[in-house]
Amino acid sequence: MGVVRELLRALPVDYPAAIFVAIHLAPDAPSVLADILHRASVLPVSFARQNAPVRPGTVTVAPPDRHLILEGDRVILSHGPRENGHRPSIDVLFRSAALAYGPRVTGVVLSGMLDDGSAGLWAIRRRRGMAVVQDPTDAEFPDMPRNALDAAGADVSTAPASELASLLARIAATPAPPVVAAAPRNMALEVDMAARNDGQIATLDELG
Repeated sequence: MGVVRELLRALPVDYPAAIFVAIHLAPDAPSVLADILHRASVLPVSFARQNAPVRPGTVTVAPPDRHLILEGDRVILSHGPRENGHRPSIDVLFRSAALAYGPRVTGVVLSGMLDDGSAGLWAIRRRRGMAVVQDPTDAEFPDMPRNALDAAGADVSTAPASELASLLARIAATPAPPVVAAAPRNMALEVDMAARNDGQIATLDELG
């Protein structure tokens, strides 16, 4: 969580994009994460709320034991299947953002264990969004950055935590390329499966 606080502290107060954060927490973790990040952030921070609008210049945090999913211009919370053993899952957030916003998305993978975020970052790149990965040698836990680079690569050179805020500000100020193709059907199915609370077998069969 330290690298997230460092990043939020260093962002400009007029940062023009909406920020969404998924951190692996135990399902019964105390709901104080948003308050901790808010004290460190130059932007307002709050837990995600069902059907809340996407607002530029704000930071929205996935609550414990819920996937944070972007659907159009609103936020969806789901108790859908765990992915990579996690709920919230970074892959679920990234994949839904790629589906909803295409090349307007920047995915950032920071210090962490295992490989959550790798598949989602690949989805963002496939939709012509930007992929940013913390330098594994700069990360307290290098697994997630290293696995993301191996699976998806990055659109910019990996950066230490101290340079991420200025890098994201430059990306946010650059016009996004146009959408050139519809999202793959399987990507939409995976987002739909994560958004469901009923785990309908028909969706799983179609994805399989």
